[in-house]
Amino acid sequence: MITARATATFRPVGRSVASARGFVRDTLQGWGLGDIVDDAVVLTSELVTNAVVHAGTSAEVLCLRGTEGVRVEVVDRYPERELPVHDISAPPGGLDREGGRGLMLCSALASRWGVDYTAADKRVWFHLDLPERVVGTRTAGPALPDTALPVSNTRVRVAVLQVDASGTVSAWNPDAEELFGYSAEDVLGKPLSDLAAWPHTPGTGTGLTDALRLSRWEGSYGLRDHEGRTVPVYASHLRVRDSAGEPSTVCLLVPDHERAVLQTPQRVPSTDPGGGQDGQEHPAQDPFEVFIGSPAPDDLDGLLQRTVERARDMLDGDAAYVLLATDDETELEVRASTGLPSARQRFARVPVEAGSGRYGSARMPSVHEDLTIAPGAVPLLAGTGMRSVVTVPLKVEGRLTGSLGVATEEPGRYTNEEALRLQFAADRIALAVERARLTELERLRRGSLSFLVEASDLLAGTLDRNQTLALMAQMTVPTLASWCAVYTVADQGSEPALSYVLHEDEDRIDSLKALLAKVEAPDPVPAPGARVWNAPTEEAHSAALRTSLRHVTLGEDEHRLSSTSGLATAAAVGGETVVLPLVARNRVIGLLVLGKPTDERFRQEILELAEDLSRRAALALDNARLYSERTAISQSLQRSLLPPKLPTVPGVEVEVIYRAAGEGNEVGGDFYDLFEIREGVYGFAIGDVCGTGPEAAAVTGLARHALRLLAREGFSGPAVLERLNAAILDEGEERSRFLTLLYGELWPQQDGGAELKVVCAGHPLPLRLRPDGVVAPAAEPQPLLGVMDDLELYEQRVVLAPGDVLLCVTDGVTERREGTRMLGDEGLATALCNSTGLNAGAVAARIMRTVERFASDAPSDDMAILAMRVPSDSARPAVD
Repeated sequence: MITARATATFRPVGRSVASARGFVRDTLQGWGLGDIVDDAVVLTSELVTNAVVHAGTSAEVLCLRGTEGVRVEVVDRYPERELPVHDISAPPGGLDREGGRGLMLCSALASRWGVDYTAADKRVWFHLDLPERVVGTRTAGPALPDTALPVSNTRVRVAVLQVDASGTVSAWNPDAEELFGYSAEDVLGKPLSDLAAWPHTPGTGTGLTDALRLSRWEGSYGLRDHEGRTVPVYASHLRVRDSAGEPSTVCLLVPDHERAVLQTPQRVPSTDPGGGQDGQEHPAQDPFEVFIGSPAPDDLDGLLQRTVERARDMLDGDAAYVLLATDDETELEVRASTGLPSARQRFARVPVEAGSGRYGSARMPSVHEDLTIAPGAVPLLAGTGMRSVVTVPLKVEGRLTGSLGVATEEPGRYTNEEALRLQFAADRIALAVERARLTELERLRRGSLSFLVEASDLLAGTLDRNQTLALMAQMTVPTLASWCAVYTVADQGSEPALSYVLHEDEDRIDSLKALLAKVEAPDPVPAPGARVWNAPTEEAHSAALRTSLRHVTLGEDEHRLSSTSGLATAAAVGGETVVLPLVARNRVIGLLVLGKPTDERFRQEILELAEDLSRRAALALDNARLYSERTAISQSLQRSLLPPKLPTVPGVEVEVIYRAAGEGNEVGGDFYDLFEIREGVYGFAIGDVCGTGPEAAAVTGLARHALRLLAREGFSGPAVLERLNAAILDEGEERSRFLTLLYGELWPQQDGGAELKVVCAGHPLPLRLRPDGVVAPAAEPQPLLGVMDDLELYEQRVVLAPGDVLLCVTDGVTERREGTRMLGDEGLATALCNSTGLNAGAVAARIMRTVERFASDAPSDDMAILAMRVPSDSARPAVD
């Protein structure tokens, strides 16, 4: 006996196979037959494939529910195409052959199957028996012998406990004590959650605390017994109140394997709203469930898809669709369809009130007998072959929230009677759809806020232009779009340049970049909001970017893409493409292009989110540009303060190591110099300006240039420093800074060695290393510069013999700290003593390595190291 039936017809196109699978799955799940859904879907997929792909005809799928099982029939219009029945038992071509796979599966999975031929069609059917249910499950089972009954304890115990409004146990019966080992005194007054081993029923999001607040609840969790072991239980909760109005929850618990004692049988709704075939009256079904089926989908997309399928079946149509109002309710947006190219139509938008593409029949039921007479009446159906259509509004409290339509390829098919039937169904579901729509909007808003907060944090965390471009693309793909491209505008009026391309399929990125390079960039229009990108093609009119990409010439050079990859990439980017301007500080600095695969469209909420993101990304990109420009200027100015390439001093090895403290600083308060004063005479200096950063670097520049100028004018060392001291004081109190400076003049000698005259003005003393390892200061301390007006300085003569090393450092070296320890003069002398026999470069490198290893933290002060060494006789070059 047949108790329920559902039917659907599918066009002879490849996507119909997926639609048929969904139809069968939804139908059987709606009937509560989830146990056989997978087998039915697999068999239906194979049989519909034979019909629409191999036979090339439309396929009708009929689901029949009986008392013994489910019968599914697939009817095609090609009876002359015989089935390869010889493949069923032993296919000679192997399992990879196309023909006969569906029948092989029928033979393997179905209880019974067969093929019926008529003059007009061929009907392949299969029957799936309902699985037997064990006693105690949600459905009644057959009588079983005693040996087949489930095993339980000799005496079935039902623990009864009561939990008050605060969640603490207020009653505990003897069966609970027997099951869990706790006496009433052990648990009374304690929270039930303290005994819970699992916080919620597996597979659900309801926690135990939430379950205790519900008026009625049934499910599984675990309680720990007195030995700490988990006892899985099946529970039935009932919320009650006493005579004083105080609420509490009564909990009945049995071991989980004995759940049949408490488990409530599933209610199977009657398919007859008025009465049953047994002649007895049955409660009327909810009209919503009559139309949608039970259980109803929880999500909006599932509810809408079920709605269009039921509407199509109810009016025996070829296609159906539902449109919902956008957030501002000025447009209707396609959200679900069946029998139509859904990928192309999904999220397509039409105005409600005005415009050439307005949806004029949105507010009242409307019947269009033939769309060829009024082709613009329903823009959504243009080019689909549909002729007759009936549309009805979805209204909640008199407000338009959407529209439901059913169409067929046959003209004059529908009348006002069908419109009234469809309107009745629309009225049943309008409130549920609106609630689901508002819930989805709220979820999207919350998700959008979280997305924008995270995006803002990521964008604010970098000032690198290339990294900002990459972040922009990675945040939009695949969250907002299938692919994106970022164009940047260097100057006002300049053409946008393609700067970054990303596709959700990494293998398509290079091909996409090559395609976009062949298409003229979008205009950098500062108008806010997203606009569809219409790129010019070789034809006279403008078309969407997908048309441009499909017709673009890829060129003949070595980078030319193959036609196959070009078409594949065009299909991957040929959907709706929108452009959002990147506007920062009242200037268009770039463009963000977002795209979808072939024939897909953007949701309005996604475009609004992308617009918010583009504003934040534009400011981050402009900040990165400004930072890069200022960093480049700063580094250029700093490099101008460093000496040019050091001259080669005959007969003397010279090595300098310089480190400026602070991120991005190339010059700080420490400085050095080595220059030729006149032929055969060289000046050298190493100094330290008080402080670090740009202010100290300004005094550094003054000192270095003043030293060169004064020394080449013929002034002696003391005279050079005294005049530099006056120049520093002339800067005033706000700009002047005191300066420690070691200045000297160097004369390489013909017989080897070198003579030096040095002045050490408040600077760490230079150290001389002899070949025997003896380290000693090579000068005496004198007053620093920039403090006193009248200075009386003197120079000291130092002679470097072959093999001697003169080491000059700034206090960033000697004051290197690790906690309370400091490297100091003794540590520097020890490191220098261990450098005997090394050349000047090795000596400087060893000193720097000693400083770096002394502490784990990065240096906080500028450092400069100047090492000069007179080679030994065997290694000394000739001096002119």
